[in-house]
Amino acid sequence: MNQTKNSFFSIAYLKSLLWIQNNWHQHGVLLHTLRVTYHILKAGEFKFFMAGLLHDIGKPSIAFQKSEDVEFGEYSFTDHEERSYQIIKNWFFISEYTKQIVRYHYLIRDIKKSFTEDKSRYDTKKKIWDSLSQSMQQDLERFIRYDDLGKGKKRR
Repeated sequence: MNQTKNSFFSIAYLKSLLWIQNNWHQHGVLLHTLRVTYHILKAGEFKFFMAGLLHDIGKPSIAFQKSEDVEFGEYSFTDHEERSYQIIKNWFFISEYTKQIVRYHYLIRDIKKSFTEDKSRYDTKKKIWDSLSQSMQQDLERFIRYDDLGKGKKRR
């Protein structure tokens, strides 16, 4: 897991929260989160509501710049879903279902990406996917569509 721990007042935290993430997101984390939640509500998928609000809560705290990010002033968020889960895992008012959606919402993309880039990571992520129930897998496939709708258009 990414070991970066930005403080709330750090530049990386505030920039990624309010203005910029990376090429795949038109907006900062806050507006992206609101857009995801809007699309969830618009579709009447109320069981995803809290996951929509919380799925990227850990992103600003682990925002960092790889060398290729610096040129565009963008950020990377490796394992942001696990950081988000770690933040909410002990919140008694959040259901276990929501915690699992938050924890695994990026799993599908991670499996596809790591298949060609990192065999060890792929094996680990695929094992997690295979351990999930079929209904959870289907819900993660549906949730990722709302996450995509919240991204807006690519910037470059």
